[in-house]
Amino acid sequence: MRKRLRRRKGGLVDEPDYALVGVVRIPEIEKSPARAIGRRVLWALIALFVCSIVVYLDRDGYRDVKESPLSYLDALYYSAVTLSTTGYGDVTPVTESARLINVVFITPLRVLFLIVLIGTTLEVLTERSRQAIKIQNWRNRVRNHTIVVGYGTKGRTAVDAVIADGGKPADIVVVDNDHGALEAAATHGLVTVRGDATKSDVLRLAGVQYASAIVIAANRDDTAVLATLTAREINPRAKIVASIREAENTHLMRQSGANSVVVSSETAGRLLGIATITPSVVEVVEDLLSPEEGYAIAEREVEPSETGGSPAHTKDLVLGVVREGKLYRVGEPEVEEIEVGDRLLYVRQGGPA
Repeated sequence: MRKRLRRRKGGLVDEPDYALVGVVRIPEIEKSPARAIGRRVLWALIALFVCSIVVYLDRDGYRDVKESPLSYLDALYYSAVTLSTTGYGDVTPVTESARLINVVFITPLRVLFLIVLIGTTLEVLTERSRQAIKIQNWRNRVRNHTIVVGYGTKGRTAVDAVIADGGKPADIVVVDNDHGALEAAATHGLVTVRGDATKSDVLRLAGVQYASAIVIAANRDDTAVLATLTAREINPRAKIVASIREAENTHLMRQSGANSVVVSSETAGRLLGIATITPSVVEVVEDLLSPEEGYAIAEREVEPSETGGSPAHTKDLVLGVVREGKLYRVGEPEVEEIEVGDRLLYVRQGGPA
């Protein structure tokens, strides 16, 4: 496997791909053990049947110790002891044609038979190489994906929201140090990278330089700040969304390069306060934040027929207009007329966009 080089030597990204097995994990489709064993047995029986037919058709070239003509049962018996490499010697090829067929046809069948029977052992022995090849292929093609730092409650919810909004699990990479969290992510079909997201080597393994979006869902604010700084240094173009516990750290996250900052403690506290007075408002907010059902907040491009009109006259309930990367709320003078290139923030029916 070829090495991935970068300016600073000695990091994880300098390691050959086979050394990354156990650090980077590519999801696989789970296979039923019973089905896998059944498939191997079926192939073994097919090989045995084909071999017995070949021997029977050329039965005149074989000699039995009893000096009697070969029956199909004798051919089946010979095939079984030959493919299993038992070889009692009571039935042997004596003519040149029979021996040629034995070398050209039956010997490859013997090898196939053995591979099928000991396939589980071979699969275990070759797993590391297969994973290394998968890691290499993934690193070559990963582009415009989403990286989620931390797969705790916030990270899992963020992944669910991305998938519910039309994202593919294969386009999401989870970075975490916790083995249990990575196992949970892998079972949902996500690519995982084990390591500290504050280190550039780990983020580069996750393909942060090619990512389109990065979600920082760390458990500590200082970790979130360092991870954001590192990610922004490597990828100046990606959209970085971060969650922090304390509002006083919001400016640090902004200065570190986060495009959006969510204060989890204040948001939860605000909803708790509202729920004591108007619990139905909280239900609506939760509905808007759950795209699978009810209503959801989404963003779309302006249709040609909407250009020049007011946001209030569109077919959707528009909450704001995004113009040149800045959000203007409905009612502000800047968005009395919709312009070409604007994007509308609106309320839509729940379900995939």
